[in-house]
Amino acid sequence: MSSFIENVVACPGCDLLQRIPVLPPGGKARCPRCGHMMAANKPDSLERTLALAVAAAITLVVANTTPLMGISVVGRHVSTTILGGVLEMWLEGQEITALLVAFCVMVAPTVYIGLMIVILLAVRHSPAPSWTGFLLRMLDLSQPWGMAEVMMLGILVALIKIAEMATLFLGAGIFAVGALIVLIAAMMASFDHNEVWKRIRWADEKSHKMTASAEMADMGG
Repeated sequence: MSSFIENVVACPGCDLLQRIPVLPPGGKARCPRCGHMMAANKPDSLERTLALAVAAAITLVVANTTPLMGISVVGRHVSTTILGGVLEMWLEGQEITALLVAFCVMVAPTVYIGLMIVILLAVRHSPAPSWTGFLLRMLDLSQPWGMAEVMMLGILVALIKIAEMATLFLGAGIFAVGALIVLIAAMMASFDHNEVWKRIRWADEKSHKMTASAEMADMGG
């Protein structure tokens, strides 16, 4: 009885209560009413995501500390980094734009990757601490704010416009940004939220077990 209740979930799309069956490797479960994907069995999901997250953290450091591009005009060569561009916008009086760029391109990806690593390390030993659930919710809130792909699009547009007026040199930073976009997308595709929730130790776990035992006793009586 308690096992059945624990496996009953509500569809995020239509609120239909349903029981998720045991899925084979690579299998998916969809809501019979609206077709929303309820669960997916991703073999080695957490280990693979942790490897991607560590790679993304290293790439993020490279992307923010190495030059994105260099410009050569009349024998003068100038290069800039993401942080340098943010500081330049701030000095030119574009404080709001500088803050938005810093938050969406530097802060949000750092928070997202950091939370991902902490969560994945916490769930390596089951049961995971109860605060892992709070971090998982924060992870979902921080994910939409990471807009490295928008910055990459802006860089490509700038490259096209500047290429006609000066000689451009691509730095390691721009390749790191491209790799970071791919790694974050791979992390999101590989990460299995349901597997993390299963490994979390809840604060009311004892009372939950006592309630389930009482239910079983009542049924037996």
